[in-house]
Amino acid sequence: MMRRWRDNRLVRLVIQLLGQGVTPRRIALTVALGVVLGVTPVLGSTTALCALAAVALQLNLPLIQLVNYLVYPLQFVLLVPFVQAGQWLFREPPLPLSLTQIIGMLRAGVWRSLAALWDYVLHGLAAWLLLGSLAVLLIYILLLPVLTRLLPADATQVASRISGGS
Repeated sequence: MMRRWRDNRLVRLVIQLLGQGVTPRRIALTVALGVVLGVTPVLGSTTALCALAAVALQLNLPLIQLVNYLVYPLQFVLLVPFVQAGQWLFREPPLPLSLTQIIGMLRAGVWRSLAALWDYVLHGLAAWLLLGSLAVLLIYILLLPVLTRLLPADATQVASRISGGS
């Protein structure tokens, strides 16, 4: 019975995903990218961005998505500051809307709102790229020593034991 369960293709895929990228370095990078990609000032893009990053860099997909979902409220909190920082970078006038007004616009019509706010979104994205690059580096540098002390050098052995390997 247990052997049939382990031989199931879907179960093997889930175990492989859970065990992928579980060294302290990869976990630190996964968490850092999950946080930064999770606060992207483009609403509705974070899940896809995190998935692409995890696949491209062979990081732990479930972990990056978990971090992404945990920082989801920060995306709303940081949306206006990113746009304001972008407006400052490009020497444009400040965003004339509050977060509440932006959310109201989005509820009334996402595509119409994006068209109306496109320049602001691009400016916010530019600020996010600059600040996010630094944030990934900082989070990684801060997490790596902690994870190195807490986790075995190669935690893939743990995943192998779970899946029933030798």
